[in-house]
Amino acid sequence: MTSDQAVGLIREGEGPQRATLLELFLDLVFVAALALTSRTLAESLDRVGVFRTVALLMAIWWVWSVTALVTDLYHAQRPPIFVMTLWVMLGTILMAGSLPGAFTDHALVFAGAYVVIQLGRGIFLVAALHARSARLHASRFIFWFAVSAVPWLAGGLMAGPARGLLWAAALAIDYGSAWLRYPTPRLGRVPTSQYRVAADHLAERYQQFFTLTLGDLILITTLTYADNDVTTNRTAALLVAFAATVLLWQIYVHRAGSVLQAAIESSRDPGGFVRSAPNTHLLMVAGVVAASAGFEVVIAHPTEHTTPWLAGVILGGPALFLAGRARFEYEVFSRVSPSRLVALLVLAAAAPALTLTPALVAGLAATLVLAGVAIADAIRAHGNPSEPPAPSM
Repeated sequence: MTSDQAVGLIREGEGPQRATLLELFLDLVFVAALALTSRTLAESLDRVGVFRTVALLMAIWWVWSVTALVTDLYHAQRPPIFVMTLWVMLGTILMAGSLPGAFTDHALVFAGAYVVIQLGRGIFLVAALHARSARLHASRFIFWFAVSAVPWLAGGLMAGPARGLLWAAALAIDYGSAWLRYPTPRLGRVPTSQYRVAADHLAERYQQFFTLTLGDLILITTLTYADNDVTTNRTAALLVAFAATVLLWQIYVHRAGSVLQAAIESSRDPGGFVRSAPNTHLLMVAGVVAASAGFEVVIAHPTEHTTPWLAGVILGGPALFLAGRARFEYEVFSRVSPSRLVALLVLAAAAPALTLTPALVAGLAATLVLAGVAIADAIRAHGNPSEPPAPSM
């Protein structure tokens, strides 16, 4: 037993592990971050707005995803990890508060907060862990987040398209280094043996965050409804948005979502799940964020003309979610239900026609497609035993 295990920092072989109240407390700050992200997209429905929203969402998601892995590997209630988690919360609040102006006046605050979160997390871990082998993982984090800090901070100091290009490069470094298992000079990559995770804990964390993302959809649509005069069309739009929220949740939890823990436990390569789960869930989270932005506009202006960009967001949100859900299903069962692929084709085919309709009709169309997927799932599952997971990795 290492000294780190002896003092209770490292989780290993300790039976079922549930998410702690501290982790749920951490998630609260991401409610604001997601809400401001979707609202930023709703206020800038064009190519530039979409690019900026994607970059901001990827940064926010990476903060949460890496923190979720750290709290899976270490005991969150121990003082060093507790302090580290509060550090992440404070940094995320700064990121969320500067998010609306991240590409204008508050760029350096947003980028600086991101860098301080990621580097600070690694420094906390290196200082807290005593065994050299335990420090290696955190040291790799520090190296790669120091590398990406250069384009992050440089982008914060630049203006115009250069900022977007530098931040895109920074995100490529962050995501790419994780996928490659943080290959670091003199330290090598993270061994696959170090990706031994508490399947029940990690599965619960992803399920919780996706539910929190649906909470953003509820929050945004409710606030938008409250901020405008109550009309029959707006009330209808709110009901459609609520139906879409329920359907997104139902499609997510149907079988694959409910057996994620068992899939990780039975996987031949649990480390593969650790590396792929962030990207799979990012697609689904991005879909819900886009849907939030789309329904915000639908509720505020239900009878106005559906512009091509609005149609893209209203239909693209469910499409992104379904694409991520299809990949998720493949990871868990090594197959993809045809209903997901059919729904993607229907959404793509319907887009041109919906630009001729009011926004409420476009929102209703997207919701009906989701309903079709949920009904197909229910029909296929009716009378059949629960399918055991058969992971593709």
